Amino acid sequence: MISEISDRIRNDFKMKDRARESALVTSRDVVRECRTAMFSIHKGEFDNASLLIKSSREQLEKMNLLLEGFPDIYHSGFVEQAQQEFVECTVVYILLHNGADIDSIPEPEELSVEHSAYLNGLGDVSGELRRHILDLIRKDMPEKGEKYLDAMESIHTCLMMFDFPDAMIRGLRHKADSTRSLIERTRGDLTTAVRQQKLERSMREFEQKLS
Repeated sequence: MISEISDRIRNDFKMKDRARESALVTSRDVVRECRTAMFSIHKGEFDNASLLIKSSREQLEKMNLLLEGFPDIYHSGFVEQAQQEFVECTVVYILLHNGADIDSIPEPEELSVEHSAYLNGLGDVSGELRRHILDLIRKDMPEKGEKYLDAMESIHTCLMMFDFPDAMIRGLRHKADSTRSLIERTRGDLTTAVRQQKLERSMREFEQKLS
């Protein structure tokens, strides 16, 4: 009798281990594709980014199927990390492709991700928006960065609403604090760039009058 119980438990562990190993590989694929997509987004290669995001979504769905019936593995951490990367990449794609339209951000149910993963994915978006704003400043287009700064503010306001234990929100409070710091630094960079642009424009107009 005890040997039958032992065999049944061992077979269960074998199935779980196989599912875990396959899901780990899939999660790494999701993270890699999302990071590659992010590079494409910042280069303005939205078609390529869209394909990578679509593939990442399919990989997440595959991982959900692999871990169906193994909730302890599903909630062990690596699935949520992959979902966070997917949320961050998808939201950045949408904001940069749609001109910082905050209302176009999809809900967690649309992305089929856990709520904590969704919020933490949003928490990483501001870093990428700051990167885009700095690119606009370097291209001498700081005025276009204002709407992305507004998007950062909206995301931060959302994150600050979740004052729950860390076991539930998984480090979200730290990301919210980091977002606040990024916003202040970005606002300072934008303000300086806009003032510099206005000064240079005034100087050019003055030189034209003199000539």
